[in-house]
Amino acid sequence: QVHLVESGGGLVQAGGSLTLSCAASGDILSTRTMAWYRQFPGKQRELVATITATGSTTYAESVKGRFTISRDRANHTMYLQVNSLKSEDTAVYYCKMWVMIARSGRDYWGQGIQVTVSS
Repeated sequence: QVHLVESGGGLVQAGGSLTLSCAASGDILSTRTMAWYRQFPGKQRELVATITATGSTTYAESVKGRFTISRDRANHTMYLQVNSLKSEDTAVYYCKMWVMIARSGRDYWGQGIQVTVSS
């Protein structure tokens, strides 16, 4: 079994910064693409950023230049540095990680972490 645990969320003032972390644990053989999503109240989850096994990244237009995704492959951990936060960034943030265990691989999700930006 694989577990993803997010940390680093909380309450921050507009213009501030946070670093979200997502750590995977279990009998992990390898990981591939990792991603951060967020969900606003009453809305569907939306993709924020992705990072591939080779380090290629993509970002939603709304966060380009403010958010940075990174990963520590050896420790099966990824990060989302969020800068210049706006009130509209307030959401629950989820991490997703493709993980290979034994002979199978699939996406796993974290439990979500709240980020609240006060104006």
